[in-house]
Amino acid sequence: MTRILNPFLTGLIFSKLLIGFLLLGFAGLLISTTFAEASLTIVGDLGGQPTAPLFDAVNADAGKQDEVPENLQPPASLSISDMLPVSTPEMTPGQLASRPLNLPGMPPVFVVGDDPLSHSWLAQHVAELRQQNATGMVINVHDEPALTTLRQLVPGVEMVPVRGSDLSHRLNLTHYPALITATGISQ
Repeated sequence: MTRILNPFLTGLIFSKLLIGFLLLGFAGLLISTTFAEASLTIVGDLGGQPTAPLFDAVNADAGKQDEVPENLQPPASLSISDMLPVSTPEMTPGQLASRPLNLPGMPPVFVVGDDPLSHSWLAQHVAELRQQNATGMVINVHDEPALTTLRQLVPGVEMVPVRGSDLSHRLNLTHYPALITATGISQ
């Protein structure tokens, strides 16, 4: 008879343990739900100002238009003369070694100044610059007649006066003239 009761007692003990674990798990769930419904704790209040005024433009009526002042004047037109002189002290005319670059999507750009080396380089590379549809950055030029002279050396090729400081720093360029493409810098 003991052999029959042992499996019975073992099953009874096991089922009581299982019920105990289930009740313990349910109690834990109740406790965690109670804490989950607790009020939020404010960690920081950065001024306590409402944000509604920030959204006035977004929430404005679609049909309502703001009044435009009657005396609104268009900006005065600018000319090339207003952009000159241009100087880039970080770069000087001189020889540079060709080197590869990896600039996918970069359109061809050339860098020149108003100096004999740049004049000669433009005359030698005019066909290549046109074929590549390159844009010229004139980084050292004093006045409009000097810029016009440079443009006449490569007719049909866009050339604009700009400071080259950022370009010099980003590409570690100290000399020009240079042709910069998606795959490299050359002279």
